[in-house]
Amino acid sequence: MDFDLSEEQRLLQDSVAKLLADKYGFEQRKAYMKAPEGWSREVWSQFAELGLLGLPFAEDEGGFGGGAVDTLLVAEQLGRAITLEPWLSTVVIGGGFLRNGASAELRSAMVPKIAAGELLLAFAQAERQSRYDLFDVATTAKKDGSGWSITGRKGYVVHGDSADALIVTARTAGGQRDQRGIGVFLVDAKDPGVQRRGYRTVDGQRAAEVEFANARAEAVLGNPEHGLPLVDQVVDETIAALAGEAVGAMQVAHDMTVDYMKTRQQFGRPIGSFQALQHRAADMLVALEQARSMSYFAAMSAEERDPLERRKAMATVKVQIGRSARFVGQQSIQLHGGIAMTMEYACGHYFKRLTVNDAMFGDADHYVRYLADIGGLVQAA
Repeated sequence: MDFDLSEEQRLLQDSVAKLLADKYGFEQRKAYMKAPEGWSREVWSQFAELGLLGLPFAEDEGGFGGGAVDTLLVAEQLGRAITLEPWLSTVVIGGGFLRNGASAELRSAMVPKIAAGELLLAFAQAERQSRYDLFDVATTAKKDGSGWSITGRKGYVVHGDSADALIVTARTAGGQRDQRGIGVFLVDAKDPGVQRRGYRTVDGQRAAEVEFANARAEAVLGNPEHGLPLVDQVVDETIAALAGEAVGAMQVAHDMTVDYMKTRQQFGRPIGSFQALQHRAADMLVALEQARSMSYFAAMSAEERDPLERRKAMATVKVQIGRSARFVGQQSIQLHGGIAMTMEYACGHYFKRLTVNDAMFGDADHYVRYLADIGGLVQAA
């Protein structure tokens, strides 16, 4: 199988890398974190100019027609800089719902605004009791004339405090854990029935707790009584992007650790000269390359039409990426020593992002249990 990138993909990768090298040094990132929104509008505008915000959308709708591999390449570069901007929530997750579940009229109205950097989206799905189960939804949606009225609470809505519109899962029928009766709705974040409490997450990003009190939905994405397959599809596509972001962060954590081992002196010699530490750095590299291979597999599997096969593929991706991220992150902290625990040094920030990345939509342990519950990757005859 040919894994070589096309000329356009190399150009995309290089363009993003150059932009982030110029605009996203570690000190610049700390300054962006202190901004009122917790990220940089200037950088966001440059993302738009580079075409990153319209990347996955069809060209006739105002996008650039990129595929899963293009998204992976961008995500990896963003992971190398552990960026704070709402690219994942708006372009990958929000864009996934629009591409797979919105009407042509809604896409034509929203995609150009997203591509221009004028519209931010966030996915309000998790609830206090739901853990990683996408079907555990207590928030309700009731028919209200020609529209829907949303009532309930959502937690950990990534970039929910700055989003212009919220994509909300809500129950139209059935019990709290029924897999049918779940709809996906588009709600104006400034609706009088929406209350948001923003906060900073452990990795420096922004998120919000959101309460809906008879908030009016502006549109329904997909089937209002059978929207879970749409949610599953978008989450699987997002896992592929998260894999790329994790690989980018792991690469920098490994590079920083090896460089530190070459310069840190102990007993009159660089600590990198000790064979035991060389073995640990080599093990980090092996874990990184295993994760990189799985990120390629994720990009190839993201567009699988069979939902069961796609979910099994993404489960294996989550398991390997999560395990590699934990190992690389822990070893980078250990090999750096005390300096890695300080807020002033970048290494710890990469480990925090890797930890949050692993937990999004289910950690490695969750997907090991999922694979065990369905009988493994290969079904017995």
